[in-house]
Amino acid sequence: MINIFKTSKSVALSIDEFFDKIDLGILNFTKGANNYINNNKVEFDQNLRTINILEKEADTVKRKIENLFYLHSLMPHYSSDILNLLESVDDIMDMSKDVLNQFDVETPNIPELIKNDFLELISVSYKSAENVIPAARIFFTSPDEVKDKIQKVLFYNREADVLSNNIKRKIFQEFDSLRLSEKIHLRYFTLHIEQVSDAAKKVAHQLSSLVIKIKM
Repeated sequence: MINIFKTSKSVALSIDEFFDKIDLGILNFTKGANNYINNNKVEFDQNLRTINILEKEADTVKRKIENLFYLHSLMPHYSSDILNLLESVDDIMDMSKDVLNQFDVETPNIPELIKNDFLELISVSYKSAENVIPAARIFFTSPDEVKDKIQKVLFYNREADVLSNNIKRKIFQEFDSLRLSEKIHLRYFTLHIEQVSDAAKKVAHQLSSLVIKIKM
């Protein structure tokens, strides 16, 4: 069984730092999205600034990890899979950042009657992403424990799918006062919030495959 933390201390520290950045990034995603919907402009702007900074910092740490892997030829049988895994984890941050930036640029008008639906979708998407980080962390020390941890990720992803479809159904079937362009705009944001959860699901599947691979 692999234990990357025994392979290279510098890589282990960098991976921990990387996951810390992602953790903070998705936390700012859920806070920022909530603040936008609740019209807390000052707080939203702070969340937006923070997640943009964290995304750049995470990219820097990720490049450092990649360089260390190649420089020291670490875990040659698994290095490509592990680096792809970290890239997918980084995608969660990228999508979270993009959602807040699109809120800032496009300023969608969320009807009062579906604000709670959007807040619930944000919460569930966040929980899916939030739970995949501990699963990714523990892969590097105790891969056998990954399976139990990713169950929550997949559960919340399914919940996000249901909530997203319910919101889209409400938008197109119950809001006759909205123009078609407004409905399409709201659907766009529904999909993008859901994609944060989908990115977490992708990481969960990669973790499952990696655990099987290292046991072969």
